[in-house]
Amino acid sequence: MELLHCPTISSYSPKFIHNSVTLLVNQSQCSTNWLKPSINSSKKRSSPVLVINAAGGGDGGVETATETVEKPTAKPRAFEVFDGYPLPFGATARDGGVNFSIVSGNATSATLCLISRNDLPEKRVTEQIFLDPLTNRTGDVWHVFLKGDFQDMLYGYKLDGKFSPEEGHYFDSSKILLDPYAKGVISREEFGVLEREDECWSPMAGLVPSDVDQFDWEGDLPLKFSQRDLIIYEMHVRGFTKHESSRVDSPGTYLGVIEKLDYLKELGINCIELMPCNEFNELEYYSYNSFLGDYKVNFWGYSTVNFFSPMKRYSSAGADAIKEFKTLVREAHKRGIEVIMDVVFNHTAEGNENGPIISFRGVDNSVFYMLAPKGEFYNYSGCGNTFNCNHPLVRQFILDCLRYWVTEIHVDGFRFDLASILTRSSSLWDASNAYGKLVEGDNMTTGTPLSTPPLIDLISNDPVLRGTKLIAEAWDCGGLYQVGNFPHWGLWSEWNGKYRDIVRQFIKGTNGFSGAFAECLCGSPNLYQEGGRKPWNSINFVCAHDGFTLADLVTYNNKNNLANGEDNKDGENHNNSWNCGQEGEFASISVKKLRTRQMRNFFLCLMVSQGVPMFYMGDEYGHTKGGNNNTYCHDNYINYFRWDKKEESSSDFLRFCCLMTKFRHECESLGLNDFPTAERLQWHGHAPGVPDWSEMSRFVAFTLTDSIKGELYVAFNASHLPVTITLPERPGYRWEPLVDTAKPAPFDFISSDLPEREIAIKQYSHFLDAKLYPMLSYSSIILLLSPDSTV
Repeated sequence: MELLHCPTISSYSPKFIHNSVTLLVNQSQCSTNWLKPSINSSKKRSSPVLVINAAGGGDGGVETATETVEKPTAKPRAFEVFDGYPLPFGATARDGGVNFSIVSGNATSATLCLISRNDLPEKRVTEQIFLDPLTNRTGDVWHVFLKGDFQDMLYGYKLDGKFSPEEGHYFDSSKILLDPYAKGVISREEFGVLEREDECWSPMAGLVPSDVDQFDWEGDLPLKFSQRDLIIYEMHVRGFTKHESSRVDSPGTYLGVIEKLDYLKELGINCIELMPCNEFNELEYYSYNSFLGDYKVNFWGYSTVNFFSPMKRYSSAGADAIKEFKTLVREAHKRGIEVIMDVVFNHTAEGNENGPIISFRGVDNSVFYMLAPKGEFYNYSGCGNTFNCNHPLVRQFILDCLRYWVTEIHVDGFRFDLASILTRSSSLWDASNAYGKLVEGDNMTTGTPLSTPPLIDLISNDPVLRGTKLIAEAWDCGGLYQVGNFPHWGLWSEWNGKYRDIVRQFIKGTNGFSGAFAECLCGSPNLYQEGGRKPWNSINFVCAHDGFTLADLVTYNNKNNLANGEDNKDGENHNNSWNCGQEGEFASISVKKLRTRQMRNFFLCLMVSQGVPMFYMGDEYGHTKGGNNNTYCHDNYINYFRWDKKEESSSDFLRFCCLMTKFRHECESLGLNDFPTAERLQWHGHAPGVPDWSEMSRFVAFTLTDSIKGELYVAFNASHLPVTITLPERPGYRWEPLVDTAKPAPFDFISSDLPEREIAIKQYSHFLDAKLYPMLSYSSIILLLSPDSTV
């Protein structure tokens, strides 16, 4: 996620100023000031009188009105109230009841609010329990244990204390707060649809757990694939099946993805990386987009409301999101597909001081957020606030959350959005606070990058998490770029942004990148070898959700983001793209052929590079977003996987991708556990053993010994001129063509089941007999060594 993915609210930060966006909803729309019981509650009670905060609204920002309503007494509920336990945090079913526990050291009072599902839409509190600071508080933990009828019951908290933003405190006893440790969140039912006029922030509450909640894992166990063997598919749960052409029973949901898992298996995918599936509010950017005539939403989801809860509106109507997410993980594992979650611990949906009080801000703002001395929010995320990741309580919260997803939901790993923020020092940083002892010369200020950040240390050495995949997006919006230098403990991988940039430059024919391109093919040893890491620590990608799709990368020189309604000012300006001679989708046949060739070149490069390949959903059939490189706000065809396009005859590229992933899986040498040496790999130029690393070189070739395939010859000609190359001599063997991206489908990949295979191979024979091979401009090839039957 980059700066322009997060157009929540502009904010002032002493370290970072973000002025490119504005608040899209007024404060009355953002209000969570909706539940106000008017009387104190004893431990056992019935029929409390309630004050209801009526829905404010409208563009005028009219003050909300209140009215006193006597709650009906038809179904009184009685709860037995006990002191409770400080641990574990959150709501926990145990001993025939539920224990509630929340941490807030700066709160002066706490009230547990119980809300029935019927009362939630009407903004009513069903029952409230005031916590006695003498009996219901241990240290900074407020707790209570209840027995009673919790059927269809939700919960939240009211916390009181200072409301002093300049001191970092936002306590407001009128707000009902979502528990940061809630394991399920209930709010609106339908994605992107307002339930009440102008109400972008509808009431939210946490699920009260039940000890009868069971899920049949059917013996599911972690797949524990070696990371070097992964082929990662980055995907969006809703976007994957929402288009009508998906023809699934539950489009846009976890169940919809399950219906398409067999397709991913056929594609050669053994790991899916899900874009954010934690609870978020897709309506936080809600505003009319006159360009498309619809409304902008937070489609990508990089703005978390609750980190423990799966996104409710990705489940089928009225269903249990937790069970459906577990079902997705279980069914993926059955097909040999691991599940990695994209998590956003760098900021939350509460924005800066103008944002809503939903959860963390009202629980203990000065703990959860990185603050300047006068209470201003540091904005290293570009989204208004920065999570205070290396504060002791916050890092414990993050660890608890990751453990939950691994132990309870069975996910296989995490990709950490803007992970460099996780390495920055917390507010009020001091070494004794972090490590238990002083460090001589320690004068860290808030946000300073740490060489051994406590959070990363904690995650890396956690006995539960050590077996999971840990992937860092090793940069943030405050200018901290750590690709190749992210603190790793030998475990962390990185989204290799340098691989993306170098490969794009070389394949489009930019001079001066042949040597750097060769490093990319070897797993970027220049970045990872010195630090003791391996090729699999590099997550290689050419395109991701952020930026151009693969088809747009070869179709547009310039971004075309007008559909976002921001006058094309948003999104990245430096894309290293090339339109192959004409801008846009309407182009000559020769330009379109070159574009298809370039797409094959990029995909082939991904599959033959050491490291872990990752590509974005839809790139395998050539999905286009019309040149839009920042589609965060579109819940429409722009972001939807087009199953109809995949089925069209023009999707010969899909066949190529399937064969290339299959080939990678078959080759022992394309997923090495260490960087290749001269014993296995040799570099070549137009002549064998004579590589050209000069500034003007646009040709890179290598041979690679493979214990299964024998030997591979791979070459890239990124020049605008064709070339005839001389192949290495291998007495008793001959080179046979497998892949040539310049050939039309199906001859771009001569698979074993190709009907005209023998004829296609014979067409090369007169060249291969002479140890030669002709390569067209902007093309790449793979040749295989086989015994020479003529000898």
